[in-house]
Amino acid sequence: MKFSLPRLETITLTGQTVDKLIRAGDGDAALLYLYVLKTQGQSTAESAAAVLGKSAGWVASAMAVLSRLGLVELDVDVEPASYEPAHEEPEEPHRRYSLDEIKRELMAGSDFATVVEETQRSLGKILSPDELLRLFGIYDSLRLPPEVILQLITHCISECRLGGGGRAPSMKYIEKAAYTWEREGIFTLDKAEEYIKTLEDQRSVRGEIKTAMQIKGREFSATERKYVDGWIEMGYRANAIAIAYDRTVVKTGKLAWSYMDSIIKSWYNRGIITAQDVLEKDKKVDKSSVFNTQLSSEQKFGAPNQAELDRMKRLLNKTKDEH
Repeated sequence: MKFSLPRLETITLTGQTVDKLIRAGDGDAALLYLYVLKTQGQSTAESAAAVLGKSAGWVASAMAVLSRLGLVELDVDVEPASYEPAHEEPEEPHRRYSLDEIKRELMAGSDFATVVEETQRSLGKILSPDELLRLFGIYDSLRLPPEVILQLITHCISECRLGGGGRAPSMKYIEKAAYTWEREGIFTLDKAEEYIKTLEDQRSVRGEIKTAMQIKGREFSATERKYVDGWIEMGYRANAIAIAYDRTVVKTGKLAWSYMDSIIKSWYNRGIITAQDVLEKDKKVDKSSVFNTQLSSEQKFGAPNQAELDRMKRLLNKTKDEH
């Protein structure tokens, strides 16, 4: 028996995604994920239920599995009924947990019970089952110490407030930050404080650069931030970047990020890092330019060299003697 597939369109799944769906062993979640890909995330829970012939509860249950696997990103604060494939798949916990495991952990009076209590107090709400699963993954899979987890949550709350959203961070936001801390090896309070201090310094430098570039009333976009963070990593600060910005606007008539980036990278390749370095380089160029202009002018118009001066002196002396 042979089977043929019509070549109408192609939907691609990475091996990592397929492995996640297989390990989950949930056919409902796999079916819903195919629908999400088919619609490119431009759908709602209601339309998914209608097209797939399922109930809203079925969609919610399958979506919770996909969310836990990191295959979809739910934005309940903005559009409660919409969802889209995650732009970056977060790392999956080392194993899948059940609510029964979490209940046993809480009843055993472990440190996780304290983490849950303090997290709920900090966020000002009771954690949902999905949020508990994510928090337990941070605690059990990533092995972040309880005090570091609480410091992480405090930091995430502060970050959201600085962002101007006025809302507490979602557990998904905290989970992504936890993976970053785990990759950076932040397992002690000292490491956490050092890391947070570095982020605060970087944020301060970004603010100075934004002022130098006359950007007001908005934050850097994701692409702009990549440029700025790259310059900061190379050692550039606001005063030097202000010069690059000025030259970019003079040359192009606008803020051209790629052109400005080429200026800074050119400086970096020549070891020019500070504003003072730039000014000293300009002085050398100016002196060289003046010298070359004078030399060119002298050669062009036959300015006297030393031999010619000596000849003229002899001629003048001879004239005096004759008189």
